Amino acid sequence: MILVFGSINIDLVARVAAIPRPGETVLADRYETLFGGKGANQAVAASRALAKTAGVAMVGRVGRDGFGDSALANLAKNGVATDHIRKGEAPTGCAFISVDQRGENAITVAAGANGAVAAEDAGDAVLAAARVLVLQMEVPVAASLAVARRARRNGTRVVWNLAPAPATLDAALCRDILSASDVLVVNEHEALAVAAALGAAQSDHAAAAASVARAGNCTCVVTAGAEGALAIHPDGRREHAPAHKITPVDTTGAGDTFVGVLAAGIADELPFAEALTRACYGASLACLALGAQAAMPERSAIEKWRVDG
Repeated sequence: MILVFGSINIDLVARVAAIPRPGETVLADRYETLFGGKGANQAVAASRALAKTAGVAMVGRVGRDGFGDSALANLAKNGVATDHIRKGEAPTGCAFISVDQRGENAITVAAGANGAVAAEDAGDAVLAAARVLVLQMEVPVAASLAVARRARRNGTRVVWNLAPAPATLDAALCRDILSASDVLVVNEHEALAVAAALGAAQSDHAAAAASVARAGNCTCVVTAGAEGALAIHPDGRREHAPAHKITPVDTTGAGDTFVGVLAAGIADELPFAEALTRACYGASLACLALGAQAAMPERSAIEKWRVDG
């Protein structure tokens, strides 16, 4: 089983001619209400990509409101077990997303109930059953660290997506996260930021990832958009997976799709290079439609594209 410990949001998405600059107002014809939150997104992506012999469960929090009810129903519809998601007094998290004509986006997230997620929400039984634990940075990091440490003591593999990276990323926090992770997933900018925080500033993301992998004794995976993804293992071994050439419609859920599909490949015990390649293909497919979860591909679509190219 894959256990996702993380955020659950409702996304309010507007298509605009250009993303507004500070002090600027832009108009959109309409907006859409979609399901999101990096944790929920990654849970859905993993569920769709995972072999049906396993499952996905999520630990998180929503509000006692209509958004919370809808988010829970959507997760269940996508095969994600919701038994360990709690309802609280804070409102369900919400993200406000602008998407421009090139498919680029700007996102503001109001944490709401996500800010109350606690380590105790992940009980011993569900944690013991997990083969892979997936974490992000949209719930309290102290809670995520506590759960990750417990999971590793159980022999569970921990995949930590350092997104969104905090503005104050210091050496102590980086070392804590690395010590509790088997696989750290970052984008190019996050790779450079982590390396710099650890006192090993680099000029390119590959060198930064190598420094992070050595320092943390973990596998550092860097997503690089159209360049695909690079994995550097603690022993220095490198694996690269290409991205599929596409014309993006909306990149909102691509990173979360990558993480979910990668976690599914690890849980399915695929060779890491194959899991990495599937994750890249899944992320590319997710850019071809509007919205995060709505665009995430099924396992069959990833496999077909993987074969057909």
